Amino acid sequence: MSESQRAHPYPLGEGDRARIKTPTGRPLTELTLEALRAGQAGADDLGIHADTLKEQAAIAQEAGFPQLAANLRRAAELTRIPNEVVLSVYEALRPYRVTQERLLALADELETRYDAIENAALIREAAQAYHESGLL
Repeated sequence: MSESQRAHPYPLGEGDRARIKTPTGRPLTELTLEALRAGQAGADDLGIHADTLKEQAAIAQEAGFPQLAANLRRAAELTRIPNEVVLSVYEALRPYRVTQERLLALADELETRYDAIENAALIREAAQAYHESGLL
């Protein structure tokens, strides 16, 4: 077991529930059926906080899973992006849907508007690969 794993028990939701937050900042320990029934927690609490994803990424990196860590870091960035934008990016990344220029514009938008640097880099990489493979 690595130092990171000892310091941060995995899975995080079982090892240190008090430190984990919902997207609204509520501690995971307060997310109970009783709180939902009483209206003290709601649908906005039923998701994952970017900090939790970043912490999971750090654990994955330390454990020797760099691809998983990169995916989790990109997921953390996506928490800042409206769902409609995420869905438009998903649609654009399907082969033959848009031009290379449109993919590059989406990457620029994610980077400048939402500070989603890792997602922007992935889209630029996809745009180049799609161009080279004739998938645009």
